[in-house]
Amino acid sequence: MTDFKVTAEVATVWTSPDAPRLVDEPALRDRPDLAAWTTALDSKARFGLHGRTLTQLLRDEPVEILDHGPDGWVRVAAPWQPAPEHPGGYPGWVRAAHLGDETGPRHDRPADERPSGSVRRDRLAVLAEARRFVGLRYLWGGLSPYGFDCSGLVHYAYRQAGLVVPRDADAQANACEPVALGSERPGDLYFFARQNDRVFHVGFVTGERVMLHAPEGGGRIEDAPLSPERVATLVAGGRFDSA
Repeated sequence: MTDFKVTAEVATVWTSPDAPRLVDEPALRDRPDLAAWTTALDSKARFGLHGRTLTQLLRDEPVEILDHGPDGWVRVAAPWQPAPEHPGGYPGWVRAAHLGDETGPRHDRPADERPSGSVRRDRLAVLAEARRFVGLRYLWGGLSPYGFDCSGLVHYAYRQAGLVVPRDADAQANACEPVALGSERPGDLYFFARQNDRVFHVGFVTGERVMLHAPEGGGRIEDAPLSPERVATLVAGGRFDSA
């Protein structure tokens, strides 16, 4: 199992090699055109990504090849995106053309790999990074400035501050330090779940019952008071120990 890194600007991770549709062709090119892809996705096509896309990989992110599939597809694990599904990181299928040989020592964490050099571990700095994307449309599995899902926005903002956190909302809830509701501060996280079910949504606290998040259903990233429906499913607050 050879180590590789992502050479594309953004490589989308799919549930299987046959998951992409015709409209997803720009994301599959040897040099993916994420701008063309996300522009072509109407609301129905965006909703149709459920069960097709899992996450995305960013340029120079290391991956481990787990398996080879047909027609230039490989199954990988992404160590910078911790996930309970696989000890080596988030698993899924990508185009082999989006990867290249890893050179130099293996990097298990993106800390100290930021272009700016320094690692900022400040809760408000993480929040400020997320705030840059207010108005951007939700993208299921999105983990780049072309579109985010709820947990992707959280993961990306922390990664830019040099800290690896899990990729999905339920794993983020399990990994962070619990914060009692009523004691949350800006930059903390709100977690949402339906009765006796796993966490399905996450967002950044910006005020008491106010949240910056990527709303599912094709909406745009917003900083807004929690709706009554949101309050009804608010189950926990959390904080990563970097903050």
